Amino acid sequence: MLKEFREFALKGNMVDLAIGIIIGAAFSGLVNSIVADIIMPIVGLVTGGVDFSNQFIALSSSVTATSLAQAREQGAVIAYGNFLTLAINFVIVAFVLFMVVKGMNRLKRKEEAKPPEAKDVPREEKLLEEIRDLLATGRSTVRPGQVPGGDF
Repeated sequence: MLKEFREFALKGNMVDLAIGIIIGAAFSGLVNSIVADIIMPIVGLVTGGVDFSNQFIALSSSVTATSLAQAREQGAVIAYGNFLTLAINFVIVAFVLFMVVKGMNRLKRKEEAKPPEAKDVPREEKLLEEIRDLLATGRSTVRPGQVPGGDF
């Protein structure tokens, strides 16, 4: 049973999946940084300095804080700014993945469109193919005394 488990765990698909998860986690960190450090400040600049990550709606009159962290300590809040940041993050990730898949599909189509490489077929094999084709059609274009495919 241990041998079967080892074979299962070390199969190519399992290792590929693990690598994909690790790369996905690293990619997620990269995208989060792009959103938080590059895109959101630009969006804040365009919207007049609004920082979406600290935007919230207080559900209680006892919440008087101006930052989200302090407001959460004082009572219940709806952190719509955090949701908006995550929504923008999702759109960016989805777009990047779309572009990656689109590029991969384009490369795959180019590969499929390439004609297969012509390999050098030995002369004897060509002659046998000609004979096969002639027999299949039931007629012969070879005149008596002539060798198909030329002289040896």
